[in-house]
Amino acid sequence: MTQPLVRHGDEIEYDPVEAADGLEKGVLIADDHGAPNFAIRRFVLEAGGEVPRHTNDVEHEQYVLEGEYTVGIGDEEHDVEAGDSLFIPAGTVHWYRNEGDERGAFICAVPNGDDEIRLLE
Repeated sequence: MTQPLVRHGDEIEYDPVEAADGLEKGVLIADDHGAPNFAIRRFVLEAGGEVPRHTNDVEHEQYVLEGEYTVGIGDEEHDVEAGDSLFIPAGTVHWYRNEGDERGAFICAVPNGDDEIRLLE
């Protein structure tokens, strides 16, 4: 049986995402913590940061926590800000760019499993 868990903010470690410039990821809850189906992560996109065009094998549900930045999904660009939500289907080309003076941050939920970034040319 899965056990309940509470993780406090100061327990979360953030690591740079190697495939991006100015992006850090903190895993909030995942299979390592006993969550059987989904992982939730918090990403921080620094001012001037960007994530190149890429795909993943799993869907992404995202909620913007702070800041304003641009997200490319398929052939469209979307300016997002705190309170906005996004759904990025598995295999969809997407990217991020923060041209503002303040960092952006978002929560991203994905099914447990391989979430490897596949960069595109």
